Amino acid sequence: MNDILDFGLDDASPVDDDSEEAMEALWTGDLTVLSQHHTTPNGSHSFVLAHDRSVTWGIPGEPQLVAIAVARDLRQSTFTFETSHHATASFAQNWLAERGCPLERIALHGGEYIEPADDLTLQVEQQIQKSGTRYEVLDTYTSDDNPSEAWTLVNDSQATQAPVRLFYEEWNHGAGTYTMREGAFPDVGVAQTWLDERSEPLPEPPEYSDHNGAVVRVRIARIALSRSAGTSPTPQAGLDAPRASAAVPVQRAVQGRLM
Repeated sequence: MNDILDFGLDDASPVDDDSEEAMEALWTGDLTVLSQHHTTPNGSHSFVLAHDRSVTWGIPGEPQLVAIAVARDLRQSTFTFETSHHATASFAQNWLAERGCPLERIALHGGEYIEPADDLTLQVEQQIQKSGTRYEVLDTYTSDDNPSEAWTLVNDSQATQAPVRLFYEEWNHGAGTYTMREGAFPDVGVAQTWLDERSEPLPEPPEYSDHNGAVVRVRIARIALSRSAGTSPTPQAGLDAPRASAAVPVQRAVQGRLM
């Protein structure tokens, strides 16, 4: 396995200062590739989802996942280079999808990766992955200690009630699984109080239920049916003709969520 990323940009120039700064700030030797996709036939675009090992030695709580998007102008020999850090894979995948990467090409499930514990986890993750610019990220936190968790606090532009949403991911190392849940709050202060105290269950979004739980049950049933039929829940068209994802088997990362 080779953890060193080489985007093949030696003979190309960054199109702007932002691209140059983003590339120089990224220490590829600290990255463990989790998933990557390169468009064909000419390799004009590259998308990478990776774990940044250096973050575990830095400021506690900092996001450990980095998404990378490279777009090459092959005629002009120039490129744009963008990076974005995230607490959970689903938000990183959303960021990459917004830049043209098919979601199925950067999936992490299967093989040695830790698995979602239930269909509700899949439902919440798919909601994030396909949300576009719906969520404004307000804060994130990642913990490798007990409990092993990561969360992302957002403002939901589509919510008519309780617009502050908390996407909370918790890992069960013994079972090799994780859960993702969505909580709803009227404002950031109430959400922060819940995070500090954890004295009550995570409050579900009001749209989850029609007072008898029918809505959420239907959504879970549809996901379960899709999985049992072997169909892809998130088909998307790529920038160019797609090829098989070059997902790289990786060593166990410090962040338990990944492996």
